[in-house]
This record gives sequence, structure tokens and C-alpha cells, in this order.
Amino acid sequence: MIDLTSSDFRGPVLVTVLYFFMWYAMLFGLQSRTKYRLKAKYKARGEKFDRYHGRDEEMLAADRAVANTHEQQGPFLAGLWLYAIFVDPGRATTLGTIYVVFRAAYPFLLRGSDGRLSRLNPKLVLVATLPNYLIIFYFLGATAVEVY
Repeated sequence: MIDLTSSDFRGPVLVTVLYFFMWYAMLFGLQSRTKYRLKAKYKARGEKFDRYHGRDEEMLAADRAVANTHEQQGPFLAGLWLYAIFVDPGRATTLGTIYVVFRAAYPFLLRGSDGRLSRLNPKLVLVATLPNYLIIFYFLGATAVEVY
């Protein structure tokens, strides 16, 4: 029988709050700033900025950062909390924090050599995505082994 108190979950709660802060403040902020900056840039050139059907690399990269983080949200949070509840909340906190740091690095790894967002850095993006996948699989695998 697992004997845990609510104070054992302070770490996973903090990781969850950090994840959502990164998600809403950082990534949506990046997406919005990119959109408004590009709108002004296109307007100054006398061109129309098409937010949803355009092929602007910077906008596509900002959208990719948001979409990829959203895709990983379910597996990460499910894995974090299952592991925290059934295995070890302390280790869940440590690995969850590492996950959030790598996930926060993702949009910075999408930058090209000129500093602009770019979708053309698949190898560099692995620096963030590979550790994230490993943490998710570890959470879920270790929880399954512990429960069964």
C-alpha cells in the first residue's frame, strides 16, 4: 500500500504549474509576438500578412513550437502524475523539471543561424525532443512495472 500525504505532491504540483506557465506565458507569447511583428513587417512592405494560409517560416516555426508542446502535454502530464502517485513523487518532480526545461528550450532550438525562428532545424530540435520522449516513456514504463 502506498502511504503518501498531500505534501508529498508539492513538487509535481509545482512542475505542473511551471509547465502551464511556460505553455501560456512563453509559448503563446512567442506566437502572438511573432504574429504582430510579422503583420507590421508585411504592412511596411505593402504586403498582406496571411496568418493561417501564408508560408512565413517564422510564423510556421512559432506555431510548430505551440503545437508540438500541446501534442506532448497529455502524455507528459499523465506520466508525471501516474509516476508521482504510484512510484516516487520526488523523482517525478526532478524528471518533470528536467522535462519542462527541455520543453522550454524547444522554441530556441528552432532558431536559424540568423536568430530568426525557422522550421529547418530538425537535428537541433532533437536536443529537446529526445530527452522529453525518454522521460515520458520512463514515467509510463516504470509506473506500469510498479503497478503490475
